[in-house]
Amino acid sequence: MAPKATVYKVHLQVADMDRGYYHDHHLTLAQHPSETDSRMMVRLLAFAMNASDTLEFSKGLCVEDEPELWEKSLVGDIELWIEFGQSDEKWLRKASGRSKQVQLFAYGGRSVPIWWKQNEQTFERYKNLKVWNIPEDSVKEMGELVSRSMTLQYNISEGQIWVSNDTGSVLVEPELLKE
Repeated sequence: MAPKATVYKVHLQVADMDRGYYHDHHLTLAQHPSETDSRMMVRLLAFAMNASDTLEFSKGLCVEDEPELWEKSLVGDIELWIEFGQSDEKWLRKASGRSKQVQLFAYGGRSVPIWWKQNEQTFERYKNLKVWNIPEDSVKEMGELVSRSMTLQYNISEGQIWVSNDTGSVLVEPELLKE
């Protein structure tokens, strides 16, 4: 029998001074058995950075044809497709063709610059692709904030993000690799 996903209840408070967006979100998040706490927190970070009333998590890792996080229009067109990790060109080509905007949140420490150097020139052809590098230390520290029921505050200002709960705070400074 395959292991089941772990379900998390998350109360997300987003104060994004850069976009003028201030809103609370109540999320139920499924963590795939192969997903680490840190990776799940990168997904929540991406949600906070792009938060809107229509942004939602899809069925996740178990569905080939969907992003893990997306925003759709009222008629079902994909407005924003968000991916995580160090994706290959084939996957990003597909996403770029199906969505108005694609964002990739890369993480993995020292392997990210190597991956980026190998793919940067290829990714330049995708005009609707934005690539972020989330620093390894921040990813690890965010993973330490995980609990089954979370209340997290995301304060975003001038490219800096403070992720806080009742036990601590983490400063995240995402590096924009491609806009």
